[in-house]
Amino acid sequence: MPAIEIRGLTKDFLAGFWKKRPVRALDGLDLAVEKGEVFGFLGPNGAGKTTTLKILINLLRPTSGHAQILGEPLDSIPMHGRIGYLPENPYFYDYLTAREFLTYVGKLFGIRQPVLGRKVKELIERVGLEDSAGFQLRKFSKGMIQRIGIAQALVNDPEVVFLDEPMSGLDPLGRREVRQVIASLKSGGVTVFFSSHILPDVETLCDRVAIMNRGRLQAVGALNEILKVKIEGHEVVLAGASPQVFAELSGMCGQLTSLGDRLSLRASDSAQVASIVAFAASRGAELISVNPIRSSLEDFFFEEITAGVSAERDGTGRNRERAQ
Repeated sequence: MPAIEIRGLTKDFLAGFWKKRPVRALDGLDLAVEKGEVFGFLGPNGAGKTTTLKILINLLRPTSGHAQILGEPLDSIPMHGRIGYLPENPYFYDYLTAREFLTYVGKLFGIRQPVLGRKVKELIERVGLEDSAGFQLRKFSKGMIQRIGIAQALVNDPEVVFLDEPMSGLDPLGRREVRQVIASLKSGGVTVFFSSHILPDVETLCDRVAIMNRGRLQAVGALNEILKVKIEGHEVVLAGASPQVFAELSGMCGQLTSLGDRLSLRASDSAQVASIVAFAASRGAELISVNPIRSSLEDFFFEEITAGVSAERDGTGRNRERAQ
């Protein structure tokens, strides 16, 4: 059974001042997230990401459709004790210190001392706030609030964690620490469902991704399968090539770049890679690496969004799925 199962989820809001009209924020979303996977939920502003998350944690009611988390309906109170949630723009009672706030959240979940004290200390260290544990939250920067928000989402040792833009406001060090937290959750069998617009983090962390646009699912699939079809060639990096070898190699491939004492060559296919490597080895050059040249997730994301907008304009629309 999937950790999260969504079928036909739709949400309409009323917009306008005098004459209100329904605006569809989410349109027939079908999605399944397996237990233990890190699932990335991508899309531009207005794509329906936050609406989906709020429905899943029962802050919003869908217009139609249904969803289950851990096999339970969205209004199941026991199920909510098994999940964690970080909102996009967290706001907490800012006269509490970080330690007091996490202690308060832990008590809401029925965790008692001395277990709660140990858990609070561990979580503060886990998100890198041990030097600020005694400071009031009103003195925290946006990035520090984001970190304590992640900590509160983990107080109850959840089986499923929902994170809405968890990297927002974080510096590079903070992003690295959050990536480590998400990786540790995955290694512990926790399902992580998070939305983000910071695509390198998604590419690093996620087993699968879904791309949303204007409330509709554009594509979903395993990250390696989505990007595999985007391989455009291979880069071969060599060292120790003489000027003569450089000249001969320039006639074997379409693109060759000198990188100090190294050469970077672009091969169109695996056969050309083999020819270049064999020739270089016969001339005493050292092979450093062979890397696939492919579109990044960012390239794929914008290609999908552009295609989705074009399809809407010509009336065809689409909702397709890859590599489930």
